[in-house]
Amino acid sequence: MGEGAANEGIVYLVGAGPGDRGLVTERAAELVSRADAILYDRLVPRALLALASERAELVYVGKMPGRPSLPQEQINAELVRRGQAGQRVVRLKGGDPFVFGRGGEEAEALAAAGVPFEVVPGVTAGIAAPAYAGIPVTHRAESSAVAFVTAHEDPTKPSSSVDWRALAAFPGTLVFYMGVGRLAAVSERLQMEGRPASEPAAVIADGTLATQRTVSGTLADIAERVAEAGLRPPAVLVCGRVARLRERLAWAERRPLHGEVVVVTRARAQQSALAARLRGLGADVVEAPTIRIRPLPPPPELASIDDYDLICLTSANGARLLIDGLFAHGRDARALARTKVAVIGPGTATALAERGVRADLVAERFVAEGLLETLAEFDLAGRKVLVARAAEARDELPRTLERRGALVTVVALYETTREPLADHVREDLERATYLTFTASSTVRSYLESGGTVPRGARIVSIGPITSKALREAGMPVHVEATRHDIDGLVDALLADVGERRAAGRDR
Repeated sequence: MGEGAANEGIVYLVGAGPGDRGLVTERAAELVSRADAILYDRLVPRALLALASERAELVYVGKMPGRPSLPQEQINAELVRRGQAGQRVVRLKGGDPFVFGRGGEEAEALAAAGVPFEVVPGVTAGIAAPAYAGIPVTHRAESSAVAFVTAHEDPTKPSSSVDWRALAAFPGTLVFYMGVGRLAAVSERLQMEGRPASEPAAVIADGTLATQRTVSGTLADIAERVAEAGLRPPAVLVCGRVARLRERLAWAERRPLHGEVVVVTRARAQQSALAARLRGLGADVVEAPTIRIRPLPPPPELASIDDYDLICLTSANGARLLIDGLFAHGRDARALARTKVAVIGPGTATALAERGVRADLVAERFVAEGLLETLAEFDLAGRKVLVARAAEARDELPRTLERRGALVTVVALYETTREPLADHVREDLERATYLTFTASSTVRSYLESGGTVPRGARIVSIGPITSKALREAGMPVHVEATRHDIDGLVDALLADVGERRAAGRDR
């Protein structure tokens, strides 16, 4: 089954992957963004839910260990009801819907009711968590087979459907899902059925996430080691010779920002690059957009932009919208052929270059004063200068240019508006170890949206203007970037984490 007719409902059984947003398939992300309703489980990445449209209805149907949960029959009935009502429904599951996800039962219910459905596989935790822990579930020299088993049922009950004797004799890797609560019973039963007590074993909790923790041992002592370490679900157990490879192959937990929870407060349209960079360094990123960029109608001055001797751009948003505005007036980058373009920061220069224009002057300091320093040697007396910026930007740049004799015109290409913090973002903020701010506007919007500084969290500022706004708001500045751009902010964060960890080891 596949796409339904124009007015026909359809249900997508979608695997959300093991937790790392980067392991979500393109198809899953596409369907989430187009859904009318999303029925999701507990382990679905927050960042994936953030792709849902504002009109989408988000319904939590997950199960919590040790707590009452919505019966599977009710979930099945709800999927059928919404599909028959003509909705485009995404049933979003952690991992893969057909690997211990009960997706098969849901598909059967939909098929019986005649509701069109599609299955979108996801990366399952039994493969991903060991991989992030440096454990290949198969290896030419160690294991040519792998078995995936659910430990959710009690392995000691007489009516167990698991053939424990066959598992104990299995000539390869065993991967148990949902096994932390029954870890001792599982390891004892395997040994009782003949699995060597000395066999290497590992338990990976929060696999693929920045909070991932791994405990290694043998089948005989793994339960005791996990209890001592305080590991909690979700976790998988790996039994087999491949588990000993972790000592050489572990990589995810060695990334420089592993274990750090970093809040990004940039506008939604600007977050992705910074968030992806931080995730690549191992951080758990909380995307907390507090401002939204709203383009303004292209100002009429852009129609005669070639009348200006100099154009000053103060942000990447301004660079992109300047070129868009030229197109709206029937012009293009050729209109800038005889005009010098000066920008603040390499990020603005990059955004301009992506639109086919190379900046003539780039201020390395990410503030208006930096651009003024770059222009210090130029005679601006009588020169026509266009400053294209945000509606609420500071007036330091145009005022100083006018004092130097320039004929300054200021145009607003966009404005920033406050974006309320979502409830799930507020919850995630409590875990933060770092809060990052990239502009004074994000400081104001963060506070107006009800944002707070979690206990123990450190604040990272992109530069002095942002730092000033933070201090005026009564917030401490623990780290300020030397280079006032995104690369500088990331470098400053890395340096602070390194110093903190080194100090912790020294004590």
